[in-house]
Amino acid sequence: MKELHLFSWNVNGIRAVSGKEVLPGVPFHEFLSKENPDILCLQETKADVKTLTPAVSRIPGYFFYINPAERKGYSGVAIYTKTEPDSLEFGGLEPEFDREGRIITARYPEFTLLNVYFPNGGASEERLSFKLKFYDAFLKKILEIEDKGEKVIFCGDVNTAHMPLDLARPKENEQVSGFLQIERDWIDKVIAAGFIDSFRLFSKEGNQYSWWDYKTRARMRNVGWRIDYFFVSSKLRDNISMAGIRSDIGGSDHCPVTLTLKFP
Repeated sequence: MKELHLFSWNVNGIRAVSGKEVLPGVPFHEFLSKENPDILCLQETKADVKTLTPAVSRIPGYFFYINPAERKGYSGVAIYTKTEPDSLEFGGLEPEFDREGRIITARYPEFTLLNVYFPNGGASEERLSFKLKFYDAFLKKILEIEDKGEKVIFCGDVNTAHMPLDLARPKENEQVSGFLQIERDWIDKVIAAGFIDSFRLFSKEGNQYSWWDYKTRARMRNVGWRIDYFFVSSKLRDNISMAGIRSDIGGSDHCPVTLTLKFP
C-alpha cells in the first residue's frame, strides 16, 4: 500500500515565512525535511522564482513550481513535490483570473491536484463579484476535468467558512465576506457536485480553525475561521485515510491543512 501525505498552506508571503521558525527550532527551509510531505501546496506566495533564494526554491528531494501574479508582491501559488507530475498547468481560467497567479494544476497517475488561492471578497463589491465569478469558473473547470475521467483533488485557501462551526463568531460575521450566504452556497454546490470536504470526514467538532486575524492576536484566543480545505473527488473516497489541521505550525496567519491518501 502506497501512502501519500499532502499539505496545503497559505504562507502569507513565502519570503516572509522563510525567515521564521515554523515549529520550535525548525526554520521554514527545514520544514519539508522534518514533516516529509509528498506534496506541499502553498498559497499567497507573493514572489516569483527570481526573488527566492536557493534555500527556498531548491530544497533537496523536491521539484518546485511557482505561479506568480503579474502584480509584484501579490497572490501566487507554489508546489513542492517529491514526484515530478505527469503534466503541469499554470492558470487555465480566463485571463482576468490567470494574471493573479491563483492556480497550479499537477497531474499524477492517481489524481489531478489543483492548488488554488481563491480571491478574497472583503475589499469591495467589485472584489466580491470577482470572487464569485472565479468560484463559478473554477467549479466549471473541475467538473470538465472530472468528465474526462480524471479524479480531482483541490486544496487551498478558499476564503470562505462553510458552516457556523467553521468560525468562532458566526452570528457577528453573517454580513462579512467569507461567511456570506452566497459564498457558503458555492461550497454547497461543490459538495453536491461530488467533492468531499475531507476534514469533515474525521471531525464534526468546532473550535478547529486554519486562519486567525493577526491584528487582534486572535490565534492566542483561538478566535478563528476554517477557510483552508482539501476537497476530494468522491471517486477517491476509499483512498482517504486522514485529514487534519496543523495548528501547531506557525509562521503565517494561516496554518497548514493536511490530507493522507492510500493507494494499492
